Amino acid sequence: MENTINIRELRNRLGDTQSEFAKRYNIPFRTIQNWESGVRKPPEYILELLKYRIKDDLVNKKASSLPKYDTNKKDLPKRSNYVGSLSWLKAIHECIGDDIVFALDEALMCQGSFGGRSDEYIVWIYGDDKALNYNGVVVIGNHISPYNIKEKDGLKFTDFNRTISDAMANESILDMQGTIEALSKYYYTNGESFDGISVAPEYQDRFEVLTNEAIEYYDE
Repeated sequence: MENTINIRELRNRLGDTQSEFAKRYNIPFRTIQNWESGVRKPPEYILELLKYRIKDDLVNKKASSLPKYDTNKKDLPKRSNYVGSLSWLKAIHECIGDDIVFALDEALMCQGSFGGRSDEYIVWIYGDDKALNYNGVVVIGNHISPYNIKEKDGLKFTDFNRTISDAMANESILDMQGTIEALSKYYYTNGESFDGISVAPEYQDRFEVLTNEAIEYYDE
């Protein structure tokens, strides 16, 4: 009975209804009902995987504000000193260390979905809070599931689905141009379709607005 109680408590901590929880983790709604009511118990391997995913989702946090320049912090390499976003990100990686996963705009740069800006200053990552010793770094989470991580050219970054969800979670302080541009490229290179993109239930309405903006992006 303890397992079913844990699942219910974790669902409540996420703030999900049973339907939202089922959709978030791609589990049949009836299965969630049966687990929580004690009619059935989840297989142990599924329970462990689910606990791991939920733990990561609970740890991840939204940034409340953008960092201001602090003379007591170290400076990262300037974007304007590098040709191409990837060469700049590799310099950032060498500076901060291996234990970082690029997120948001930086993840989109790694994916080739967004070129970035010549005056880029903010660097979004998952990783240890020690990275905050550098100016411009925003740590949006200390942990992230390996299932949401991609690696290319020695750089780790969030996959496209996670990047889009993170963008909507931090939209109040994020310039959404990169996200909209990336969604637009996805749409037009995927047969004018957004199939394959999934976002958490709480962001579904906002996602539909963003996709409409993305479709019109290159027409402006």
